[in-house]
Amino acid sequence: MCMEYSLVNGNVGTGVAVAGAFSLVRFRSVPGTAREICFLFLAMGTGLVTGMGYLGFAVLFTVVMSAAYLLCCHGKPGQGKQDEAYKTVTVTIPEDLNYGEVFDDIFQEYTVRWELITVKTVNMGSMFRLTYHVTLLNTSREKEMIDRMRCRNGNLEICISRQETVTAEL
Repeated sequence: MCMEYSLVNGNVGTGVAVAGAFSLVRFRSVPGTAREICFLFLAMGTGLVTGMGYLGFAVLFTVVMSAAYLLCCHGKPGQGKQDEAYKTVTVTIPEDLNYGEVFDDIFQEYTVRWELITVKTVNMGSMFRLTYHVTLLNTSREKEMIDRMRCRNGNLEICISRQETVTAEL
C-alpha cells in the first residue's frame, strides 16, 4: 500500500482504488500458480509506475523485481533434478491383495519415502486403485520398480506421473 500511495502523489482515494485493483486480480480471477500471479503483479506494478510518468523508476522496479523473482524461483541449483524424484504412483490390484502393505517391501527398496494417499474401488468393486506419493531413491531404477510391482499386481495397470507439489501454489 505504501508504494501505491507514493505513486499516486498522496491521493488516498486513488491509492485505495489501485490496491482494490490488485485485490480483484488476485481474488476474483481463476486460481493460478504463484509464478503466474507474480508475473501479473510485476506487470501491474510496472504499468502503474510507467503510467504515473516515472520511467526511470519503472525500469529500476522491473529490473529489481525480475532479479528477485529469478533468485527465488531459480536460485537453487539442481532443484529440477530433485523434482524428478517426486512421483505419484497409481496402481490397480485385485481385491484379494491386502492393499495396506502390498508394496511396502518394493517401496522400501526403491524409494526414500512413500505414502498411501487414496484407495478407490474400481471395476464394480472387484479391484482397488491405490494412489501413492513416493520419493524415488534413484530415478534410473524406476523401470525395475514398475516391473516388480507388475509381478505383484498380476500385470494390471500401473501409472507413474510427476507429482504436483504445493510449492508452486500460494
